Amino acid sequence: MLSAMGSHVASLWAWLHLWTLLLAAVTFLFLADYLKNQRPKNFPPGPRRLPFVGNIFQLDMGKTHIAIQQFVKKYGNILSLDLGNVTSVVVTGLPLIKKVFTHMEQDILKRPVTPIQERISKNNGVLFSSGQTWKEQRRFALMTLRNFGLGKKSLEQRIQEEASHLVEVIKEKEGQPFNPHFSINNAVSNIICSITFGERFEYQDSRFQEMLRLLDEAMCLEASMMCQIYNIFPWIMKYLPGSHQTVFRNWEKLKLFVSSMIDNHRKDWDPDDPRDFIDAFLTEMTKYPEKTTSFNEENLIWTTLDLFLAGTETTSTTLRWALLYMALYPDVQEKVQSEIDRVIGQMRQVSLADRESMPYTNAVIHEAQRMGNIVPFNVPREVSKDTSLNGFHLPKGTILITNLTALHSDPKEWATPESFNPEHFLENGQFKKRESFLPFSMGKRACLGEQLARSELFIFFTTLLQNFTFKPPINEKLSLKFRNGLTLTPVSHRLCAVPRL
Repeated sequence: MLSAMGSHVASLWAWLHLWTLLLAAVTFLFLADYLKNQRPKNFPPGPRRLPFVGNIFQLDMGKTHIAIQQFVKKYGNILSLDLGNVTSVVVTGLPLIKKVFTHMEQDILKRPVTPIQERISKNNGVLFSSGQTWKEQRRFALMTLRNFGLGKKSLEQRIQEEASHLVEVIKEKEGQPFNPHFSINNAVSNIICSITFGERFEYQDSRFQEMLRLLDEAMCLEASMMCQIYNIFPWIMKYLPGSHQTVFRNWEKLKLFVSSMIDNHRKDWDPDDPRDFIDAFLTEMTKYPEKTTSFNEENLIWTTLDLFLAGTETTSTTLRWALLYMALYPDVQEKVQSEIDRVIGQMRQVSLADRESMPYTNAVIHEAQRMGNIVPFNVPREVSKDTSLNGFHLPKGTILITNLTALHSDPKEWATPESFNPEHFLENGQFKKRESFLPFSMGKRACLGEQLARSELFIFFTTLLQNFTFKPPINEKLSLKFRNGLTLTPVSHRLCAVPRL
């Protein structure tokens, strides 16, 4: 009897001891999280954070850029948010954004590296790298883009030729409903591919179409809740299934695609006669010992991938938004076509020289960028040393987010911010630049492909409206709903492209 009771007491004690240890461990973790993430003195205000996950569950991940505007109203134009264990500061309003990118620029050149980004690319490439790697890769990328046509007539001709290919592909639809997504992606991507790979890809090329699909899927999923949770608990999430695993697999396949292109280049590479970006990079790799610069195999793959990504995603997405708006605003489309007919006509090819004579068309393209809101929070920066902004203390390591969503829909800056209105970019019938329009960002880390993107947008958009009138399919209602990812893209839709000739 006593032995049985003793056994029960021992079991109860062991059970209590286990729960005491667990409770102590949980208490320690919560205390450690609290101490680690205590907001410093004079830090920007923001909503109360939850342990470990911060404010992540207070944001609707399907429309984060909209959800944050409610916090702006409550806490002001400089507010703090904790995304997991990463402390972020959101800056809103043109005066503050200009201040950040001018007076503070030297302190915010660094890109933050999330666990998911660390897993994918580390500090390689040009988009998400920092320090020496970023300086070397950006300088080399800009130089090489110029060498292979950026700002020259030869590249303009390439864009014109690709626009003609796209017109022929769309003509095959014979005015019937079709999804323009990957045809436009392919066309835009072919421009940067001609610079990086030295070739374009046919619209029926199944392998290249698969690469575009993988890129599109990865861009979408990287903003998913599972990927955000990976950033908080990478040591656990790396063993669990979910969309983060799809993202990793997709980027590995994209890396393999670029690696195979590099291998093909090596077979007939002539250091004295570079044909494209890959050839030029291979030549650069021979000039220095690998450990002294960033010119190595991994950076070749990632800088090429970054150019492929940047040269495909944002421009093609803007074009898709622009055509969607034309189908929804036929009166605007008609005015664009009238200007095209007056300045270019039906038979001559569109050229960049026409842009100065086509203020309305130029204004429509800019308004599509403003309303499309492709990169709603810009690409984030990291504060590299303790600094201050408008009296608030920003410690080293703080992530800085510029609120382009609020800027591009600010009623102080735009007459009708929620409506598609090309008049925002017109004054007395002439095109008007707007200081509050920053889709390419500003400063030293502004989009390095801005000039290329502007050229592509004008030639592709104008050529398409020269040849087609875009309409909603019969009995189908077009929507301006978006799909949230690393960029905001239109939800899947179909258009009818009715030939004008």
